[in-house]
Amino acid sequence: MGKNQHVSTHPSGGWQVKGVGNVRATKRTTTQAEAVAIARQIAINQKSECVIHGRNGQIRAKDSYGNDPFPPKG
Repeated sequence: MGKNQHVSTHPSGGWQVKGVGNVRATKRTTTQAEAVAIARQIAINQKSECVIHGRNGQIRAKDSYGNDPFPPKG
């Protein structure tokens, strides 16, 4: 599995796509919809998760494109 991709606000305006553990943003966009589309494609390619944050920083949605066992353990 690859790095989970997070969509969040960029400190200097706009939205960013950032992999977990990365210091710099992978991609910066003007709209959240553009950032979500980019993050989703990266997550599909890497078989990881796409985590979408709202303007306040709280997680708004999560989509998993990896190996999800069914039924889940636990």
